[in-house]
Amino acid sequence: MNKKMTVAYKIGDSLYLNITNRCTNNCVFCIRRTKKGIGYDLWLPHEPNLQELLDQVGDPSRYKEIVFCGYGEPLIRLELVTAAAAELKKKGAKQIRVNTNGHANLIHQRNIVPELTGLIDVISISLNAHNASTYAELSSPLNYSPDEAYSAVLEFTRHCKKYIPKVVVTVVKWPGVDIEACRSIAEELGVEFRVREFYGNE
Repeated sequence: MNKKMTVAYKIGDSLYLNITNRCTNNCVFCIRRTKKGIGYDLWLPHEPNLQELLDQVGDPSRYKEIVFCGYGEPLIRLELVTAAAAELKKKGAKQIRVNTNGHANLIHQRNIVPELTGLIDVISISLNAHNASTYAELSSPLNYSPDEAYSAVLEFTRHCKKYIPKVVVTVVKWPGVDIEACRSIAEELGVEFRVREFYGNE
């Protein structure tokens, strides 16, 4: 028997959408590496199509927020994100957020941010580190050099500031990460800043 895919899962008043397990980073603190996880089996037997995604969401107006997140980099599937966000908005979604590693423009080899206009209300970008060398140690970009990957995150954030109402950069509280330097980078970029806790392998 094929297992049922967990495409949509609740945390608090929000609904999270798991649309891919592919990612361009292999972060040391990724939730995929932890034993605890988040209480759901998010490994996908196949990537959901638009109808499978919408079927699992149901009525989006029931939730405070819809979040594209999951066990991979959602903007790898840009066309699905934009198509789904448009449908969810039509159906009454209050707020739509994307959690991303900031590599979308590298992945697609163009500035994709304007395509998110009017669809994405909040974007949370994993800055992860205060410089490229620390970023390389923590995020282990798979297809790009450390300088290329880290610079792309900063540039992507600058583009998001122009098109998306709320932009947040985040870091995980982790040895070697200069939190205050990261906070200063966020201030220079003119975006919000959030420190995430590491939940560990207990």
